Amino acid sequence: MILPSTATPSPFSDVKIGPITLRNRFIKSATNEGMAKGGIVSKGLARFHEQVAEGGAALSTVAYCATSLDGRTFVDQAVLDDESLPDFRVLTDAVHKHGGAASAQITHAGSFTFLDHATLKTARPLSSSGGFNKVGVMSHRWLKKKMNRDEMDAMTAEFVGAAIKAREAGFDAVELHMGHGYLLSQFLSKIYNKRWDSYGGNIEKRLKFPREVLGRVLDTVGKDMAVIVKYSMTDGHKGNTIEDGVAIAKAIAADGAHLAVLSNGLNVESITAMFGSAFPQANRGTVGNPIIALGMWIQSLSEPKNVVFRENYLRELALRVRASVDMPLAYLGGVQSLDGAQQAMADGFECIALGRALVNDPAFVNKLQSGALAKSACTACNRCVTMMYSPNGTFCVEGKPGDAKLNIIKAGAAA
Repeated sequence: MILPSTATPSPFSDVKIGPITLRNRFIKSATNEGMAKGGIVSKGLARFHEQVAEGGAALSTVAYCATSLDGRTFVDQAVLDDESLPDFRVLTDAVHKHGGAASAQITHAGSFTFLDHATLKTARPLSSSGGFNKVGVMSHRWLKKKMNRDEMDAMTAEFVGAAIKAREAGFDAVELHMGHGYLLSQFLSKIYNKRWDSYGGNIEKRLKFPREVLGRVLDTVGKDMAVIVKYSMTDGHKGNTIEDGVAIAKAIAADGAHLAVLSNGLNVESITAMFGSAFPQANRGTVGNPIIALGMWIQSLSEPKNVVFRENYLRELALRVRASVDMPLAYLGGVQSLDGAQQAMADGFECIALGRALVNDPAFVNKLQSGALAKSACTACNRCVTMMYSPNGTFCVEGKPGDAKLNIIKAGAAA
């Protein structure tokens, strides 16, 4: 068993993650901002991350930077390509201006896509396994395609190319998304991966393709950028267990990942396991996209109804991972106070990933450090999650929404 150090660091102390040093232990976790309308890197998106850096977080993670146009879940997501580089550079410059670092979460949707037939180039979305695509029911994408070796090689090249573009855009880190039911997670999860070849079966085989991607990205940019992996410790109430989550951590540690962000659950099957509190209908907000609204309604039928939020709600699972590896880990899961942050530090986690608390107040970290407050005003109502589908993008419903006009103007456009 690997025990945390007896000398507990301050959450406001600096920390080295691979080739970069962060000014403190607080990371803005990737939470889909909904501020890339039409796929542009907008002034609203850049301002959102600038405010997080200005508010004291050491690393701000830009959610869902797709590896390609086909890698998007929605059309309102940016792609790491030549066209987006100047606008991503505006965003990273804004973060750096306030002493923060920026991370690009590199993602491919796989079969978890709502792109219509006119937008998605492939006849069937790619996944670990073929057959019926339950997510595609809402967008008439009834079938998904089992990836072959050539498609895996091409996909690995997509991830590597996106990491190179992120480096050119001034990002300090990349985060490979291996959780929540996106493509790499579809290989890891026993719910999605039904293969009988060397890429399916036990967790070691299910890890094979994601590890290939990680290794290539590390080889390509790992000397210049922190290479982070975000993954789900469990799939929720079925599928991968914490034993699988521990095996994933051991594998990516052996491969040399610089940090693991410990999330939980899947977007479709177990979103409550991800957020630690129920999504009652009253808290789901109004979604203009009928496909998304239908999906949320279907999802609500199987979700637990009475899950009450508690701070540090993923602590027990995360401690199982902490006891198994000595790689740097970021605790994610409901830290909302100085006491919660200090608990994560005492538990031996190197970093603390925050989502809703920073949507509620981007200056949360500075206020904790100055003593201006000891606890977030976030109530974990989860309305900010559905607000990302609004013209304003994600915002706390107890506060003021962002300027919707900024979400349709490229970050680098003249003022």
